[in-house]
Amino acid sequence: MTDPNAIQPSALDQLPDRDPEETAEWQASLDAVAKAAGPHRAAYLMRRTLERAEAGGIALPKLLETDYVNTIPTAAEPSAPGDEEMERKITAWNRWNAAAMVTRGSKYGVGGHIATFASAAWLYETGFNHFFRGKEADGSGDQLYIQGHASPGIYARAFLDGRLNEQHLDNFRQEAGGNGLPSYPHPRRLPWLWEFPTVSMGLGPLSAIYQARFNRYLTARGIKDVSDSHVWAFLGDGEMDEPESTAALALASREGLDNLTFVINCNLQRLDGPVRANFKIVQELEAQFRGAGWNVVKTLWGTAWDELFQLDTTGALVRRLREVPDAQVQTYQTRDAAYIRQDFFGADPALVEMAKLLSDDKILECFHLSRGGHEARKVYAAYKAAVEFKGAPTVILAQTVKGHTLGEGFASKNANHQMKKLTVDEFKTMRDLLELPISDSAFADGQVPYGHPGADSAEVRYLQERRAALGGPAPARRVHPVAPLPAPAEKAFASFDKGSGSQNVATTMAFVRLIKDLVRDKESGKRWVPIVPDEARTFGMESLFPSLGIYSPKGQTYEPVDRDQLMYYKEAKNGQILNEGITEAGSMADFIAASTAYATHGEVMIPFYIFYSMFGWQRTADQMWQLGDQLGRGFLVGATAGRTTLTGEGLQHADGHSPVIAATNPAALTYDPAFAYEVAAIVKDGLRRMYGEAAPGEDPDVFYYLTVYNEPMPQPAKPSGPGIDEGIVKGLYRFNTAESAGLSPVANAPRIQLLGSGTAIHWTLRAQKLLAEEWGVASDVWSATSWTELRRDALEADAALLRGEERVPFVRQALQGADGPVLAVSDYMRQVPDQIAQWVEQDYSSLGADGFGLSDTREAARRHFGVDAESIVVAALAQLAKRGEVKATAVKEAREKYGL
Repeated sequence: MTDPNAIQPSALDQLPDRDPEETAEWQASLDAVAKAAGPHRAAYLMRRTLERAEAGGIALPKLLETDYVNTIPTAAEPSAPGDEEMERKITAWNRWNAAAMVTRGSKYGVGGHIATFASAAWLYETGFNHFFRGKEADGSGDQLYIQGHASPGIYARAFLDGRLNEQHLDNFRQEAGGNGLPSYPHPRRLPWLWEFPTVSMGLGPLSAIYQARFNRYLTARGIKDVSDSHVWAFLGDGEMDEPESTAALALASREGLDNLTFVINCNLQRLDGPVRANFKIVQELEAQFRGAGWNVVKTLWGTAWDELFQLDTTGALVRRLREVPDAQVQTYQTRDAAYIRQDFFGADPALVEMAKLLSDDKILECFHLSRGGHEARKVYAAYKAAVEFKGAPTVILAQTVKGHTLGEGFASKNANHQMKKLTVDEFKTMRDLLELPISDSAFADGQVPYGHPGADSAEVRYLQERRAALGGPAPARRVHPVAPLPAPAEKAFASFDKGSGSQNVATTMAFVRLIKDLVRDKESGKRWVPIVPDEARTFGMESLFPSLGIYSPKGQTYEPVDRDQLMYYKEAKNGQILNEGITEAGSMADFIAASTAYATHGEVMIPFYIFYSMFGWQRTADQMWQLGDQLGRGFLVGATAGRTTLTGEGLQHADGHSPVIAATNPAALTYDPAFAYEVAAIVKDGLRRMYGEAAPGEDPDVFYYLTVYNEPMPQPAKPSGPGIDEGIVKGLYRFNTAESAGLSPVANAPRIQLLGSGTAIHWTLRAQKLLAEEWGVASDVWSATSWTELRRDALEADAALLRGEERVPFVRQALQGADGPVLAVSDYMRQVPDQIAQWVEQDYSSLGADGFGLSDTREAARRHFGVDAESIVVAALAQLAKRGEVKATAVKEAREKYGL
């Protein structure tokens, strides 16, 4: 049996030891220290030696954890500029008004959160007074990702500096009547204040990383120098459990994003209880971030602890702090000095002796109040260290108490996240603690008053002067007036109107070809941001590699293996393509940063993100909501779309539902174009609406979702006649009639209207021919480019009728007078075409690919789902048989003929 105490072999044993005697002396010295002074002293010396080696540039694996103490010692803390006492008063007013706002709103049952901002107040105030740059200097400033549950404190500060009034605060979480404040940071609801929606936890940290990276991209490409912009992400320690929170840490360190700082409020609590009850979340996060290559600054203890650390001559205090689990630290917050003496100090004889030197008041000051995140000087030191550190991003782990200053009923209580109000007596206790000049008489009828020192008070003047020095208010969202982008040359779009002739072309390829033409445009070409998650070759985009280059902050430090080929893999510091590897979440974060650059940086960018359609809305729909929340603009392209177009890939790649999910997002304009010229027309209209001259009543703050298929098919010429372009954009137009298709039906032949979208229109066209040639049925084929837009238009028409306005839905206008029933066909589940059923006056039925996908040939899959041409024929005959327009036996004959 192996002795667990024996020295185990290591990787170093594989290396030749050039001086075994010297090695033995070092090992003997370590053994001697451990024997004479104890293992803790030996560990201390080893740690300091490793730190010395790292500082001297000696390559060694990094230590992933340090002791449970502040990274910056008190003696090394810089003096904070400004007036700390004045900042204390400002923070007190903000604490009060944040709690008052939520408490006043609680009588309406709208909820709110008090404890989070109470713990983080100094983390924000120090930044607002000394670090966060506003937008009135160069139009970009810093980007602030505010922790969602801390929003009442940000509103309270905006109230203090005059950007909000009491009516606004009283309308917290009450937006329907106007002048309301959204519960959390939300640009769509309060677009002059909030830049980034952050309450969908985990998306804030992910987006912050890619925003910092996109800032570098803009600078490297010469679009705008935003090298002075710093991204600050305020996060909760519980939030870091979300997988998205840490999904891109390696990217941030790999690309040296020292323009990024995470501030993690480590109040040790999540929504129901401790974050790590039996462990230490700070140590876990430190190891995680250090392992990913980040600079870590721990700000754990306040100045009251200085005396205790001075008394810790044996290291017993540091050892005890390292071993006490977080839930017990939380318990100390609520217990008296006697309990702390026994449980904390009583665990080690050296600590028992230390405790004899400490008064009860001193012990309570340390364990109840003194945390690094509650002291301006500690926070300032951490922030200064972060912005001055070069070569890697920084994370600040700031320990706080959740519910700090709200009284014994709140501080560190497991339920404080759900506690929405304070009593009048608790407010009076808070007032006295914060030393606010609010009289008892101000509590009229038991209503807690808002507090304000006056518009011309010393506090307000100080606050406004500090913000003016830093470039204006923050947070703030600004959409600077920019001239609409000139429309690209018509030639790029018109080239698809003539069709592909005898060549079969997938609409995926048509879209990529269109983009290749658009990025060459002299005016807007550089504004395109192609984004792809390591599938560029799947979508035929490799031809863009040498012409546009793949963005890399290091350029290309190697010779690519395919350098001798025309379409070689080219990376460049000013590359235009963002090829993110296998991360749909990272690609979406890229897209969000690019799509909102018009507001964040005053620079219009045109992102398109192309992906397997199955791995878009299904996998990253939460980010697509974030995109809509943030008023992003651009093109999402679901390639290889449809349930049956991916031969052999099977269930996990067979998309039959993405348009259903997309239809739930009000900002998403969802299209399933059938032909190349439709793709061109939709992109052209999207550029006009989002980046050019939007029509009256059109919202430019939308994004387009196009599904394109990878099956090479004949691409017809664009039909002539009026209304085609309008129909493509609005969602429906007649592609042909039986007569225009040359099918020459007999006089008075039964007629049916066939609506198809995407790749399904090709089977519909084949069915049109079979119906005419084999069953004597005339059919007209319609291209339904957007079932969702047709439905939305109809819903708007219904709403107009309720207002007394006469309006006919476009789908009804388009189909008006069309003979026969309507049969809609889609490569998606029937729910997609059925969106319009209630507004179609004709008899309506549909075919779709419901259920799970499967691996097989395209033909076999379509027969399986009953959406192939023969199945369409049988369904059409059944519709006509119901109406008595064909014999009932025709349906049976067709089933037998086609082997259905």
